[in-house]
Amino acid sequence: MSDRNIDQSVLHCQSLGKTFNEGSLKTDVLHNINLTIHPGERVAIIGASGSGKSTLLHLLGGLDTPTQGEVWLNGESLTKLNTTQRGHLRNQFLGFVYQFHHLLPEFTALENVSMPLLIRGTSTRKATEAAQSLLEKVGLSHRLKHKPGELSGGERQRAAFARALVTKPQCVLADEPTGNLDTKIAGQVYELMLQLNQEMGTSFLIVTHDLKLAEKMDRVLVLESDGLKKQ
Repeated sequence: MSDRNIDQSVLHCQSLGKTFNEGSLKTDVLHNINLTIHPGERVAIIGASGSGKSTLLHLLGGLDTPTQGEVWLNGESLTKLNTTQRGHLRNQFLGFVYQFHHLLPEFTALENVSMPLLIRGTSTRKATEAAQSLLEKVGLSHRLKHKPGELSGGERQRAAFARALVTKPQCVLADEPTGNLDTKIAGQVYELMLQLNQEMGTSFLIVTHDLKLAEKMDRVLVLESDGLKKQ
């Protein structure tokens, strides 16, 4: 891919691979992964358990470093940055949602959603205003002062989406975002995600076992031993 195309993408990786070493044992988890995510695009990655889907998200998000290949975020090579620089770029351009919400239990929904902006250095007032606006958008205006333990599973996941989006990232990486929810609540989370994608122009890259969710995306890719394949 040309530098021009890399610059126009939100997220791009080329010839990406990951090998885990445990003593003399080497395990190749990913091999020859090539992927480009464009602005506003929704992409699902499916594949067998243990195929490396979560590992791929960690590499694309700069949470882990590849053994081979390179990752570009907003046209900048993540693999050439140090840990601090990668963290800054992540906070600026990416949001993360996981199967388990990872909200901090001692903080309210409002405080949890405000936190990425506070880490960025935004004033408390502006961070709180932005967090409240997003929580209202995801239907949690009546839960601002509630802690995660006081929220239902669906409410916690909606708060997690709000936290991922509060920095207005270019792309959200979601790892089984509905895997811990019942069918009805999962459907509500799908609709919320699609609504936010349309309203905010955010790209979504989702790893999922849920084929109904995958089918709602613009593209579905299957992770196999020799790379990503179109479904």
